[in-house]
Amino acid sequence: MHPFPRKLMALCTLSWCVVGHADETWQPIALQDTAQVVAPMTGIVLWDDNEKNTTDAIQLEYSYVGYDQVVSQKGVYDWQTVDAKLTAIASRGHQAVLRFYFDYVGKPTTVPPYIKQMSDYSEVTAKSEGKPTGFCDWSHPELQTFVLQFYSELAKRYDNDRRLAFLQTGFGLWAEYHIYDGPLELGKTFPSREFQSRFAKHLDGTFKQLPWMISIDAADDGWSPMAKDASLRSLSFGLFDDSFLSKEHPKVNALNWRAFGADRWQRMPAGGEFSYYNKRDQRMALAPSGPNGDSFEKAAARFHISFMIGDDQAKYQSLDRIREAGMQCGYQFHVVQLESNGTETRGTITNRGVAPIYFDAYPAILQSGKEVRSTVSLKYLLPGEQRQFTIAAKADATNFLIACDRLVDGQHIPFTSR
Repeated sequence: MHPFPRKLMALCTLSWCVVGHADETWQPIALQDTAQVVAPMTGIVLWDDNEKNTTDAIQLEYSYVGYDQVVSQKGVYDWQTVDAKLTAIASRGHQAVLRFYFDYVGKPTTVPPYIKQMSDYSEVTAKSEGKPTGFCDWSHPELQTFVLQFYSELAKRYDNDRRLAFLQTGFGLWAEYHIYDGPLELGKTFPSREFQSRFAKHLDGTFKQLPWMISIDAADDGWSPMAKDASLRSLSFGLFDDSFLSKEHPKVNALNWRAFGADRWQRMPAGGEFSYYNKRDQRMALAPSGPNGDSFEKAAARFHISFMIGDDQAKYQSLDRIREAGMQCGYQFHVVQLESNGTETRGTITNRGVAPIYFDAYPAILQSGKEVRSTVSLKYLLPGEQRQFTIAAKADATNFLIACDRLVDGQHIPFTSR
């Protein structure tokens, strides 16, 4: 047996000491959880005129906006109505979900007056749900030109506006991509397939930060090219479902979700509104078994829901229940590990939620009143996935946070650590 060479033994001992010393300098940090709140850009959504919208049980507020509230004269944009809504919503520590619409049951269209006054522009007024309802004249080139220009101007002003979390858009009644009761005529009361394609491609190239969404009813190939055209399905739009948890949902709505691809939620948001098919759908939306045997929590996980409009839920449920349901939407960040060596911090974060966050968010340390951020973003971190990060600052039990430039005053991104 040959004796172990002293020189080699000395090198091994030295190596062990160096490694051992380095490991000992990294000390685990015990964090204080901040996650007993609904995460920004997720949860149950109340309308901006709901009397209970000051609560912290929600993070989002919803509003319709008519195009004629912004434009009355050609080329003149007055954003005061939109800005007033966004400012009021942000003052409550919330962000907005806005939906621009042309057609609404029982109302005239919101086509700008200068277009309506053109001699060759011809709208249709017909009954929908028994009410006289205005339907646009999509054969007119000025209406087509206007709507494309409108979204260009909207993007210039609001694409990076932290007060606005999501944009919903579309055609037909309530911009929900259907005229289920009323005159549906492609190229006349509803845009042609060609213009629908042009519209979607225009928005895809116009919005760089703000997620835009269309109704799952755009999957119907009777009037829409969206689901059958692979080039359109590849565009960066999210989906909303205006009759979530309805009795027909498994046989109708679920098929529309699937038509757009099972993994769309991984890059663009999924949202919607509780069904209004009957009073039970609203009254029981957040009941343990939902209105039709499927709980909201299970359905939210299955469809990877980030937010759900539930304005009437404040009539039927406590704010604690609304908060509880909202916390089951979207992302839920968990700090798996965090340690510091006195000058740097490193760690691992996972997503325990049902969907990713769709904006950049960075692990960070608050140092002398300033955020020192990791270069690693948590954007698109999928449920069950992990990301490792380093921060060039020392962490302690109270100065770690997840920073995001899309938040309004009063918001923070919560996390768990235990």
